[in-house]
Amino acid sequence: MRTRGAISLLALAGLAIAACGSDDGATDSGSAPTAADLSGRGFVSTDVTGHDLVEGSEISVNFLDDAVSVNAGCNTLNGGYEITDGTFVAGAFTSTMMACDDALMGQDTWLGEFLSSSPAIELDGSTLTLTGDESTITFDEVEPAALVGTTWVVSGTVANEAVTVSVVDSEASMTITDDQAQIDTGCNTGSSTVEITDTTITFGPIALTRMACDEELTRLENSVLAVLQGEVAYEIDGDRLSLRSGDGADQVGLDLTAS
Repeated sequence: MRTRGAISLLALAGLAIAACGSDDGATDSGSAPTAADLSGRGFVSTDVTGHDLVEGSEISVNFLDDAVSVNAGCNTLNGGYEITDGTFVAGAFTSTMMACDDALMGQDTWLGEFLSSSPAIELDGSTLTLTGDESTITFDEVEPAALVGTTWVVSGTVANEAVTVSVVDSEASMTITDDQAQIDTGCNTGSSTVEITDTTITFGPIALTRMACDEELTRLENSVLAVLQGEVAYEIDGDRLSLRSGDGADQVGLDLTAS
């Protein structure tokens, strides 16, 4: 015959088992990802608490191996990162130097400080969440833009050992369809043949109009044309495309965003 005490212990054991079952179910709601889980994936903010985003802006984040690229409507932050004990640990970030209005520049500052504060990171399917002491950013995954058929707008030029130079109010762009690239240098327009592999684009000679432009746009045109010749390495992170040609101090490049 079981005593009342024995029955009580069995009941408590049953409650403990049920509680463990509930905990197991909770683990499905999300956990800290690894860098491998995030590599090659891009996300766009859907909700931000603790900070009012500038109207019309959003935060995009793109991961590749152990590097991350983040943009909040003005400049792009690039750098390495680690995920340690469920927190996002940022390395030394570099930034483009685009001049924007005060609100967007302030938002860049806030975002850099937020990322440097080692926020908690959680991935639940296609939803990524970064949680700091005072702010939380929730992102949804976006499919990478297609190289072909997308209009890519130049957001920055790269020279001097990958230091990114600002591009202000630029309409320079590139659109590849079939085996042709339609190119707008910000000054003149033209086209080129292209050959595409998984990692490179090879540009043929560019047939270009010959309109005279002001000094700033001419400088931009020269930077664009310096990259779009011969074999160029490319990489797509979400809605961002990077083009790089040359090595070290001789490297030039373009950063572009899907329009």
